[in-house]
Amino acid sequence: MASSLLILLDDIATVLDDVAVMSKVAAKKTAGVLGDDLALNAQQVSGLRAERELPVVWSVAKGSFVNKLILVPLALLISVVAPWLINPLLMIGGLFLCYEGVEKVLHSLQHRKAKDEKEAEQELQSIETDLATFEKEKIKGAVRTDFILSAEIVVISLGTVATATFISKLTVLSIIAIVMTIGVYGFVGLIVKIDDIGLYLTQHGGNFKKSIGRFLLAFAPKLMKTLTVVGTIAMFLVGGGIINHAVPLIHHFTEDTVDHLELIPSFGSIFGALTPMLINLMIGIAAGLAVILVLTVFKKIWPKSKQA
Repeated sequence: MASSLLILLDDIATVLDDVAVMSKVAAKKTAGVLGDDLALNAQQVSGLRAERELPVVWSVAKGSFVNKLILVPLALLISVVAPWLINPLLMIGGLFLCYEGVEKVLHSLQHRKAKDEKEAEQELQSIETDLATFEKEKIKGAVRTDFILSAEIVVISLGTVATATFISKLTVLSIIAIVMTIGVYGFVGLIVKIDDIGLYLTQHGGNFKKSIGRFLLAFAPKLMKTLTVVGTIAMFLVGGGIINHAVPLIHHFTEDTVDHLELIPSFGSIFGALTPMLINLMIGIAAGLAVILVLTVFKKIWPKSKQA
C-alpha cells in the first residue's frame, strides 16, 4: 500500500520538481503512520451489513477529507503563530487514542458472547432495529480516529518542509493529504468487500476462479478478526509513539536503550528495530489505563463537588 503511494509520488516528482520531491520525502516519513491508519480504519468499519459497507467507507473518507481540510491550514497557522503548541496538541490526541484502545480491550472483555444461535440472532436484530444509529457511531468513531492520525501525518510532513516557502509547504501538505486519503480509503473499501468479491467469483467463471473465490470467502472473516486486534494494537503504538516523541525523557531513554541493544552480536539489529515498538506499546497501554483511572476518579468526585 505504502509502496504504491510512493511510486505515484515518484511520478509526480518528475512533473512538480522541488515541491513533489519534498512530498515524496514526507510520504516516506509518514508511511508507518499510514499503515496504522489503514489497520485502524478497516477495523472501524467492519461489522456492517454488506450493502452498507461502501457507503460507510465513503462517509468516513469524506470525513477524512474534512479533517485534512481543517488540519492543513491549522497546522500551517500554528507553525507560524505558536509552534510550541503542536506537541501538546498531538499529546492530547495520543492520549485519546490510548484511552480508546483500552476502552476497546475492556469492552471486549466485558462483552458477553451469545451462548447459542437464538441468542446471537436476537442480538443481531437489536442492532438492526437501530441500524442508522449503529452506522453513525461507526462513522463518528472512524472519523475521530482519522483526525488524530491525520494530525500526526500533517505534522510529520510539515517537519520535512520546515525551511520551504509557504506556497511549497501548502502544496506538499495538500498532495500528501489527498493522495494518502484516497490510497487509505480505497484500500479499506477493497478490504471490506473481499467476501463479496469471493462470492462473485464462486458464482461466475471456471474452476480456478471458484477456488480463488472460496479462498477469499474463508479468508475474509479471519482478516476482519485480525484487523480488530491489529487496529487496537495500532492505537497503542501510535498513541504511545506520539507521547514518546513529545516527552524528551522517554524519547532519550528509548534511543539509549536501542543503542545498547544494537551492540548485541547477531541479533542486535533485530532487537534495535523491535524495542521502540515495544516501548511505544507499553507507553500506550500505560497512558490509556492512566486516562481511564483519572476519568473514573473524576466521575466519582464530580457529583460530590456538584452537590457541595
